[in-house]
Amino acid sequence: MEQGDRTVVFRALEGREAEAREILQHVYQALAEKGYDPIDQLVGYLLSGDPAYITSHNNARTLIKRLERDELLEVLLRHYLNK
Repeated sequence: MEQGDRTVVFRALEGREAEAREILQHVYQALAEKGYDPIDQLVGYLLSGDPAYITSHNNARTLIKRLERDELLEVLLRHYLNK
């Protein structure tokens, strides 16, 4: 079998899903408190990787940088697809 024919297994969080969910909720709340559209700001961050999309209010920028963007995407997809 050729290398390109194999499916790679990807596990980003491995037991950290609850932490990631809490961070996303905290960041969402901080963005809303500052008057930003949290969805727009989070999409900007996820697409670009630029933490400037996230407010520093309530330590949100520091918290979101604790996780990789792929970990955040995994949490979002699991939540959306499991509903």
